[in-house]
Amino acid sequence: MRKVLRGKVVRSGRTDRQRTGAGFGVYGTARARGRNFDDMEADGISIWPRMEPFLLGPLQVAPPPKLSLHYLRKMAIYVQTRDGCCPALGWPMWRHIACGKLQLVEELAWLYFESFDLLLGHSAEERLEWAECLSQCSCKDELDQQRNKLSVDTLQFLLFLFIQQLNRVSLRTSLIGEEWPSPRSRCPSSSDRDVKTSSHNKNWDDQAHLSFLQTHLAEMMELLLKPDQLSPSGQAQRDCQVSLEAVRSLDLLLEGSLGPDKPPLPLHRLLSRGPLQTQAGYSPLSRSFPLHQLLSCLQRRLTLNPFGITACLRSGKKLAWAQQVEGSMKRAKIARNTHTAPAGSKMVLMSQVFKQTLAKASDKLTGANVKIHRCSAAFIYLLSPLRSVTLDKCRDSTVVLGPVETSVHVHSCQNVRLVCVARRISVGSSSRCTIHALTPTRPLLLPGNADITLGPFHTFYPSLEDHMASVGLAVVPNAWDRPALLGTEGVIQQTDRCCYRLLPPSQFHMMAVPFHMEGDTCEVPGGLPPAYQAAVGEKQKRIQSWQRTVMEARLSKEQKKLFQDLVEVRFHEWLLASGHRQELDSLAPPPLADLRAEDGHSPQTA
Repeated sequence: MRKVLRGKVVRSGRTDRQRTGAGFGVYGTARARGRNFDDMEADGISIWPRMEPFLLGPLQVAPPPKLSLHYLRKMAIYVQTRDGCCPALGWPMWRHIACGKLQLVEELAWLYFESFDLLLGHSAEERLEWAECLSQCSCKDELDQQRNKLSVDTLQFLLFLFIQQLNRVSLRTSLIGEEWPSPRSRCPSSSDRDVKTSSHNKNWDDQAHLSFLQTHLAEMMELLLKPDQLSPSGQAQRDCQVSLEAVRSLDLLLEGSLGPDKPPLPLHRLLSRGPLQTQAGYSPLSRSFPLHQLLSCLQRRLTLNPFGITACLRSGKKLAWAQQVEGSMKRAKIARNTHTAPAGSKMVLMSQVFKQTLAKASDKLTGANVKIHRCSAAFIYLLSPLRSVTLDKCRDSTVVLGPVETSVHVHSCQNVRLVCVARRISVGSSSRCTIHALTPTRPLLLPGNADITLGPFHTFYPSLEDHMASVGLAVVPNAWDRPALLGTEGVIQQTDRCCYRLLPPSQFHMMAVPFHMEGDTCEVPGGLPPAYQAAVGEKQKRIQSWQRTVMEARLSKEQKKLFQDLVEVRFHEWLLASGHRQELDSLAPPPLADLRAEDGHSPQTA
């Protein structure tokens, strides 16, 4: 077969172009003809940006100037010329670089270090062991001792710091878009400018991920080079080589497949296959690739992630919800790729749910990245272990989540109540939102927020503790009441609470999940903080006192009926005034036919 193809190459340059698709023309040497054959063999190989590093890695705020390429080049040279920095970078050395060289505050340095750790494949048992170690720390020195035990892959951490530029606001974009501050928004109390600056979040945008790599792949690969292959300005010299170890670090950002129906593979495994290896110029003697040949090979094959949001919206499996009231679900859209996507690429997209209560407790959700977009006056319960959740442009809604393994991000929302257990919570460009959380990390309050209320986690469902254990989340430590205000220059420590408050115990109420499920959890994991537990106790005492008063009144049968009618009237008036009437009405059990049409198994309504 190979001889026949080579014969065609020799006889016809046109056939060569058609078959290879590379447009290289007719080559007269056997070596060139062999390279064309390799091109043909590699035609089915595609390479794309991995979803999770871009979805979960970049903080949803413009990075500090000291994380620009200029300073990262200096850091790359520094860590590769110092003992003990490669191949693993420990927290003490990164703290020294971040605080001493890049002039970042220590808390921001830890935030980046911890964010990178979210991407790593630690087991649930390892996460729980780490939580236990932290819970036993009683002072900063003990906390530092625990953190000093941690290290990350040096080259991959460099790439992680570089992709923080994903949400950088460029001057060009500001001039042609709406990011340039308006003269009308100069009032210090207005957050309009902050909202505009961060209104376009790119973490979910797979088109932006591809464009970012197409634009910056050469710069990222330069960060992986040995210092002796760099010019004094830190740029790559001519004919420099990329080591196999450096290529392995690109597995953080890139993966691909050998064909349309083939499973995804890490980049270094794709490059170990003969045809692509030859194209990329791999040398077994030096165990390296020529930089420019490797870069050209990768750029030619870069394409959109076939498991990204674009593909999910185009061909993802649609889900029908069981409950539909007065046609309010007509414009709701939901799609998922969980039936085809590999772990780390599973997603569920939910959009435009309006005046509806939706509930899911399904294996279809387990381990999925969920985006809830433009939902209004909705009550949404996703009671399964989740990978990550984003609430985007929602308003007047309540969202209750199962344990979230990595992060929950609230973006451009208004009057939303969020109840969750999550490893990290961040809120940006949002107003009048209440967050009831159990989280081992400090909630991140990004620019553009106003009137954010933080309260303790205050509900449970029967399988909650089992779900928490499955994703490595414990009840301690719990930092729900110690938020960090994050600006573009780092963590901002402020004594005045300009954009948030802690929920007063007098305004605290427990929340009940109104569904029947199986499991052993019968109380809030970890309990309530003392002040809030006392407030609940006081309310229970008032209820008991009221019940005693009614019993001691010795009402007649007619009086009891009249009294009951009056109480019910007042209760219904309160339901209407508070908006809870809609929530109760939407909990009515759906027809049996609708339940059978439901994909997955929803909790039964109470």
